[in-house]
Amino acid sequence: MSDKNLFTPTRLGPHTLNHRVVLAPLTRMRAFESATPTELMAEYYAQRASPGGLLISEATVISPLGFPHHNVPAVYTDKQVEAWRLTTDAVHAKGGIIYLQLWHGGRASHRKLQPDEALPVAPSAIIPEGGGSMLPDGTRAPFETPREMSLDEVHSTIKDFASAATLAMSAGFDGVEVHGANGYLPDQFLQDGSNHRTDAYGGSVENRARFLLEVVEAVSTQIGADRVGVRISPNNPFNGISDSDPTTTFSYLTRELNSRDIGYLHVIEPRVRGNEDFEPGAESVASRELRPLFDRTLISAGGFTRESGNALVAEGVADLIAYGRHFISNPDLPERFRQGIELTPYDRSTFYGGDGHGYTDYPYAS
Repeated sequence: MSDKNLFTPTRLGPHTLNHRVVLAPLTRMRAFESATPTELMAEYYAQRASPGGLLISEATVISPLGFPHHNVPAVYTDKQVEAWRLTTDAVHAKGGIIYLQLWHGGRASHRKLQPDEALPVAPSAIIPEGGGSMLPDGTRAPFETPREMSLDEVHSTIKDFASAATLAMSAGFDGVEVHGANGYLPDQFLQDGSNHRTDAYGGSVENRARFLLEVVEAVSTQIGADRVGVRISPNNPFNGISDSDPTTTFSYLTRELNSRDIGYLHVIEPRVRGNEDFEPGAESVASRELRPLFDRTLISAGGFTRESGNALVAEGVADLIAYGRHFISNPDLPERFRQGIELTPYDRSTFYGGDGHGYTDYPYAS
């Protein structure tokens, strides 16, 4: 047990962090026109910025084929890049550090969100169990059976991730996080419940991990490995994802990511089920199991309090702790933790879509 806590300064790749309270990536569905970020979004992130504090943006789509929902932001057009600069400039003006999370929904989508209403793409033509997409008309539609990606499409999608990373840096972001969690495309390749391919991207764990690892390599080549993070969610069945041997799968992946010198690994604890409430009594299993396999910065996420976050940092299991719901309702969360100030409760009904209510109108402590 060390004397480190949430307010012990640390390094993250090329950055110095003044504290270890991280804004987790949180889908808010407030990019209303052509998946373009807005001034309201810039205000939201600026409110949560602090000197030397890390913010990870909401999941941001890398290509027109990648949309899991309507009204989520993207980063593949000049207009989107220019609009994101409002956010990065606002965060940097407050001394904050912000990474963009790169997202492709894969099979977690619907033809109404796809160009020419084509079927969503996936490693294999396997429909996810449960879940659905928010459509442009405001309704929620169940997922459909996707179509299997060709090898050319696999390779072009890897290039899309790399291109999005380059555009993120030109928009002023300090780095990127590859969204490899929660049953989205890289996770679909990784886990054998959704990947039944028989080519170089399916079958063995080495083959199933190939897509995510090649994405990481392509992104790292563009912006530098020390500015790249990867988010994973072992044992999380969100979007119908599953694996017959998650311990072997995620241990292999973690060792391989460690060898690629990325800036950080971001682990969602198994007690979290997508956007549902967490199981408060569950132990932080995934971070504890993967910590010995990864020797750089490890971020743990999933229902932490100030006390449990401090404890995990002191134990050395995690270096940074990501907070979601409480950061939504407490824009000054790091300072509240520092001073032991009571937290404002969150309103789940305003999480997705809408205007500034439940988004930019939560109060500061003082």
